[in-house]
Amino acid sequence: METEVSPWLIVSILFLSTLVRSAVGFGDALVAMPLLVLVTELRIATPLVALMGVTTALTVLLQQWSTLSFRGMWRLIGATLIGIPFGLVLIHIAPERLAKLILGILLMLYGLYGVGGFSLPQLRDEKWAGMFGFTAGILGGAYNTNGPPIIMYGTLRRWPPDYYHINLQGYFFLTNCLVVVSHGLTGLWTEPVIGLYLASLPAIGVGVILGSMIHKQIPAATFEKLIYGLLATIGLLFIFK
Repeated sequence: METEVSPWLIVSILFLSTLVRSAVGFGDALVAMPLLVLVTELRIATPLVALMGVTTALTVLLQQWSTLSFRGMWRLIGATLIGIPFGLVLIHIAPERLAKLILGILLMLYGLYGVGGFSLPQLRDEKWAGMFGFTAGILGGAYNTNGPPIIMYGTLRRWPPDYYHINLQGYFFLTNCLVVVSHGLTGLWTEPVIGLYLASLPAIGVGVILGSMIHKQIPAATFEKLIYGLLATIGLLFIFK
C-alpha cells in the first residue's frame, strides 16, 4: 500500500506506540512495527520507527537524566552495535513475507511469555550479555525490535524496576542512534519517511506526556499484561495472514 494513502493512520500508530513506551518503558517498536507494515512497506516502517524511538528515548531521558546509570549495560550496548550491520543486510535480502513471519513469531512468543508470567532462572553474571545484545542488534537493524532480548536479559538478571525503566531508555537511545544513522547511509531515509516523521512529532510529544501520566497512575504490572496480550494477538495475525 502506498504510504500517502493513510498518513494520519500512520501518525496515530506512532502516537499509540509512543504512549506505550512512555507508560511502561518499552514496547514502542513492538506495537508500531506490526501495525505499520499492515498499511505501508517494511522499508518505510523500519526507519520511521527508529526515528520515533530515538525521539521518545531522548525525551524521557531529559526528564530523568540525573538517575541514569550505564553500569552493567556496556556489554549489551557493544554487542548490539556489532549485530546491527547483520540486521541491515537482512532487511535488504530477506523477502518481506519471511520478515513478517519472523516478526509474528517473535511477537507471539514474547507476548505469551509476558502474559504467562513464566519464572525463568536468574543470570548471576554478565557473561550472557553478548549473546542477548548481538541478537538485539540483528533484530534492531532489520525490524526495530531489539527490545525483547534486552527485556528478557534484564528480567533474567533481576534488574530493580527503577534501574530497569530509566536505563532501558539510555540503551535504546544509544543503539537506536546508530540504527538511525545506518538507515540513512543505506538509503532508507526517503522523502516519505522524513515527511511522516516530521508530521508525527506533535503526536509523539503528546504520547510521551500522556504515557508519563499513565505510568504514575496505573499499576505497571496490569498495564504490561494488557500490552503482552495485544502483542501476542498481533503476532498470531502476522503468522496466519
